[in-house]
Amino acid sequence: MSTSLTKMLNIKFPIIMAPMFLVSNTKMILAALNNGITGAFPALNYRTEKELREAVREIKSKSSGIFGVNLIVNKSNIKLDYQLKVCVEEGVGFVITSLGSPKDVIEQCKSKGIFVFCDVVDVKYAKKVEALGADGIIAVDSTAGGHCGPDSKEELISALKTVCSIPIISAGGITSKKDVDKAIELGAAGVSVGTVFIATQESGVSQDYKDAIVKYGAKDVILTKQLSGSPITVINTPYMQSLDKEGGFLTWLMKTLPFFKKYIKMLIMYRGMKSVEQAALKPTYKTVWCAGPAIEHVNSIMSVKEVVQKLI
Repeated sequence: MSTSLTKMLNIKFPIIMAPMFLVSNTKMILAALNNGITGAFPALNYRTEKELREAVREIKSKSSGIFGVNLIVNKSNIKLDYQLKVCVEEGVGFVITSLGSPKDVIEQCKSKGIFVFCDVVDVKYAKKVEALGADGIIAVDSTAGGHCGPDSKEELISALKTVCSIPIISAGGITSKKDVDKAIELGAAGVSVGTVFIATQESGVSQDYKDAIVKYGAKDVILTKQLSGSPITVINTPYMQSLDKEGGFLTWLMKTLPFFKKYIKMLIMYRGMKSVEQAALKPTYKTVWCAGPAIEHVNSIMSVKEVVQKLI
C-alpha cells in the first residue's frame, strides 16, 4: 500500500496512530512501529521536560521507526517552548500541530529534517499552513474524535485536493480496511486513526474507560464545549448529561469579554483537561470520556496489533 506518506515516513501502511490525550504512550507507539504503521503521542501526556525527553529516548532505543509528537501550538499551552525544544533536540520523525499557528514549529523543525503535519478543518487554514511550509495536512472531519471539523470526509478531502499540493491525511471515522481504502480513493495519502486504539491492552487509561468504548455506540457520542471552549466529542454519560453542553458560565464570559478570551480559554482548557485526566485514569462519578463515533465498531478490548490487522 504505497503512497507519498508511506515513502515519507518509511512505513508499510499509510496509517498514523493518532495522538490521544492521556491514552497514547510509549508501549502503543512501539506496537504501532512493530506492525507496519507509525504513531504519535501528545507532548502534554508527559508533565515535565525530563519525562518527555525520556519517553522519546525510550522509543528510539527500542525501534528505528519514525514516530511523532503532537504539540498544541496556541497560547493555552504554556509548555510549548520546552516541548518543541525536546522534539528538535531529540530528533523526532515528525510533529503534528493542533489548535494554533504552526509557524515557529515549522521554522525550527524544517532545518532539522523533521516533518510537520498540521491539523486542519477547512481550506482557508490548510492554505495558510501549506504556505508556511507544512509537509502535510491532517484533514479532521466531522466523524473525528476530540476536536472535530464541520465537514464530512468526502467534502473536506475534495475541497483540500483542489487547493493543496502537499499530502492529505484523513482523520475521522477510520475503523477498518474499507475505511482506509475509501480515504485513499478520495485522494488522501494516508489516515490518522484514534478512537479504535483507546480500548487496547497497551492503552494507558482505566479499565472503566476501555469498557465504555466497548459498551457505548455512535449514538452516545455528543459535542460539548465544557472541556476546551470549542466543540469536542465525548461519550454522553449521566455526568455529561448533567452539564451545560454549550460550555456554561466561562464560555459565556469568553464571548461577552473578548479582551480576556485568551485567558478564559486557558482556564477552560485547564479545567477540562483535569476532568478528562481524573476520569481516564481512575474511577470517578465525573465520567468525562473523549471518543469519536468510531466506538460503534469497537466490540472488544484488543491489542494494538489486532487493531492494525483490522485496518490493513
